[in-house]
Amino acid sequence: MTDRPLDDSTRLAVERTRLASERTLMAWIRTSISLIAFGFTIFKFSEYLSADKNRAHQPILSSWLIGLIMIALGLAALTLAWFQHRRETKALEAAAGPMLYSVSGVMAGLIAGLGLIAFVLVLLRH
Repeated sequence: MTDRPLDDSTRLAVERTRLASERTLMAWIRTSISLIAFGFTIFKFSEYLSADKNRAHQPILSSWLIGLIMIALGLAALTLAWFQHRRETKALEAAAGPMLYSVSGVMAGLIAGLGLIAFVLVLLRH
């Protein structure tokens, strides 16, 4: 990092890069929410169907396991995306100075917490 202030074009380029990183994390957040919600929905729907009738056969891959895997994939994707975002932000800070805090990073943490709660609920319901 240099002690002199950045010129306007460099400052704007840094801001565009930071915002691109935020948008990328938000896209991963949307993808992760979809995986977590769809996994939880599969689990709850199959739980509802199995309560209505006794099944004579058990499938090789249960909907409980499919739901659990989808929730775990959503959490893994969100965690990896957050680490990548954090690494990119630190690299940008090293080159251009301090950055604003990341709202999408905070949201990623909150959603990861909710996803972890969903994972534990599905895991304990088996």
